[in-house]
Amino acid sequence: MFRPKLLLTSLAALALGACSPSDPQAVTSAAIAKQVILPTYSRWVDADRQLATSALAFCQGKTDLATARADFLKAQKTWAELQPLLIGPLAEGNRAWQVQFWPDKKNLVGRQVEQLVTAQPQINAQELAKASVVVQGLSAYEYILFDAEIDMANAEQKARYCPLLMAIGERQKLLAEEILSSWNSTDGMLAQLSKFPNQRYADSHEAIAELLRVQVTALDSLKKKLGTPLGRQSKGQPQPFQADAWRSKSSLSSLEASLISAQTVWTGVDNKGLRSLLPAEQKPLADKIDAAYATSRKLLSELKPPLVDLLATDAGRQQLNAFYDSLNAVHRLHEGELAKALGIQLGFNANDGD
Repeated sequence: MFRPKLLLTSLAALALGACSPSDPQAVTSAAIAKQVILPTYSRWVDADRQLATSALAFCQGKTDLATARADFLKAQKTWAELQPLLIGPLAEGNRAWQVQFWPDKKNLVGRQVEQLVTAQPQINAQELAKASVVVQGLSAYEYILFDAEIDMANAEQKARYCPLLMAIGERQKLLAEEILSSWNSTDGMLAQLSKFPNQRYADSHEAIAELLRVQVTALDSLKKKLGTPLGRQSKGQPQPFQADAWRSKSSLSSLEASLISAQTVWTGVDNKGLRSLLPAEQKPLADKIDAAYATSRKLLSELKPPLVDLLATDAGRQQLNAFYDSLNAVHRLHEGELAKALGIQLGFNANDGD
């Protein structure tokens, strides 16, 4: 006789434990965490596990250089997808620098890799974790596989660089697994972005505010990753070797992965992104941001040659400048009108002072 009442009570408790429909910001925060951020982190872990396996297989002579390079590019793409999602442990304690060292204005990657393989020719992942962040991540891995001065098809050079290559692969796998485990822990970021209040956020509005801040910072970083080689910070003088991932000629594909990821936070899965928080009267703003993303994606899709080649011609630089301006439009809309519409005071972002 009491079962229906107990059932109703249980259902009510479940409803309260989840995000209340009356709090759209809580629903959106939880949806972005579960449907956008967590799957991206999981793909990153999978790619880094494959990277560690790939380095070992290549160094044991079981796979060729082309396969090793392809596995690196997959890992780099998943890292690029994470750029608009650097919230929580990966954004703390210099961990992002341990994955990728950029900008590298003085070729520190090349110089420190050479110093390390000479000083510690049989380095392992545990020893690497104590070394400079410059040599721990994808930038050093890319240098070994793609730098013009290194021939990994040569047995002697392969023997010189392989211990570090394998150490980086293992180091990146362990770091990614540690971050994902932290996200999934009882009081990890997934929980903190889903139920309020908690240790990190007093309410869901604080969580949405941080998600937007991370977006704004990421979009600003994308501008810098394009603007720096384009010469936007050097009086129009192109700086091709200041590009992200210039050795592997994958700068534009990394930019594309990051931009698509940022747009996913905006639109959400099942329309549960930041866009869903705008009221009906703000539809013109939502349409404006949709259009800005569409324009930027279209201009990027038209950039066919590698970035370094585009920088070498007037026509290429003109295309890149048009794409930069479109990125700037997306960034400014998030930083200005969207923040205002959502009642968010952004303050400083992680790139301020660069």
